[in-house]
Amino acid sequence: MTLTPDNLFGIHTRALDLWQRRTEVLANNLANADTPGYLARDVDFRKVLAAASGGQDNNLPLQASTPGQVGIAGQAADGLAYRVPTQPSMDGNTVDEQTEQAAFAANGVHYQASLSFITAQIRMLRTAITGGQS
Repeated sequence: MTLTPDNLFGIHTRALDLWQRRTEVLANNLANADTPGYLARDVDFRKVLAAASGGQDNNLPLQASTPGQVGIAGQAADGLAYRVPTQPSMDGNTVDEQTEQAAFAANGVHYQASLSFITAQIRMLRTAITGGQS
């Protein structure tokens, strides 16, 4: 049996990539908080992670001959969706800075949790390989 990072660390390797992508998206939202007409976006983490891990819901997947050919309304092939605004704005910007900052902070916590799990797995493997000797 070959060990790959996917089966050593479970879903956490894919989750780290998604947490990083979400950090970029949230930072982009914050950077454009004063841009008229800017529409805030976010990553639908559960859907993207389920798709990345091969998780199946009870629906049949759509078949497309080329990547990105068929999309879901309001959601791109990369898992980005437009955030529903909590308050209307005069300039059409949908970024709520407090919401974005809270999501950014929570995203950092999730990223650190996944990273801590991977670090603990590496320590455990190191201990198993060396027999508990440093």
